[in-house]
Amino acid sequence: MSNKKDALFSQPLQNIVDFNFNTAVADVFADMVKRSVPGYGTVIGVTGVIAEHYAQDNSNLYDLGCSLGASTLVMQQHVHASHCEIIAVDNSQAMLDRFQQHIPADHAINIRPVCSDIRNISIENASVVVLNYTLQFLPVEDRDNLIQKIYNGLLPGGALVLSEKVLFDDTHKQDLFISLHHDFKRANGYSDLEISQKRSALENTLITESVQAHRSRLLDTGFSSAETWFQCLNFCSFLAVKDK
Repeated sequence: MSNKKDALFSQPLQNIVDFNFNTAVADVFADMVKRSVPGYGTVIGVTGVIAEHYAQDNSNLYDLGCSLGASTLVMQQHVHASHCEIIAVDNSQAMLDRFQQHIPADHAINIRPVCSDIRNISIENASVVVLNYTLQFLPVEDRDNLIQKIYNGLLPGGALVLSEKVLFDDTHKQDLFISLHHDFKRANGYSDLEISQKRSALENTLITESVQAHRSRLLDTGFSSAETWFQCLNFCSFLAVKDK
């Protein structure tokens, strides 16, 4: 993956457009996500462990919103179930172009990159589905249908890993975690200008929901359990399991 440093918002911008995963973002994404998302490395690493636990023989694994393929590659490394395929979906061709440069040529588990809106693909014969920091970029009104489609496409005993930036209903708690998140970015070398401009760019594209809203959606969809297995500041990861 590229080691290019993220400096996309380091200079004053007269017109801040909505954030999108274009070529410029793809070039610096590995650095951006590491310096911007608290606990990112842990979530990606444990995604592989969870996938190993829930992957079933002769099934599909999905990475929805795969970006540069970090979750896909760690699943490929960990999963030992036989005759599986990982379907890695992203709507950014720039992301997929960079990801495909790092897919191992010869591995027991095949990776199939797909350039598509995740709302338009079928989920079939799935034992594991991963949504790491992806649902938050969909309109809220589209999220129920996607989660239902994932649930319907999961085999009995299958699992969904869902990681998201979350909000808190308590105003003081929300303000505290926003402040701490900004401190985290400053500690990783971002300036106040970069933090402010990126926040403006994301304002209309990254829409957060509460932990309870996510859990309620998962349980209402039919998952037998939906637990928060990781939280770092205002970023959480959930594990939802379908009954056997």
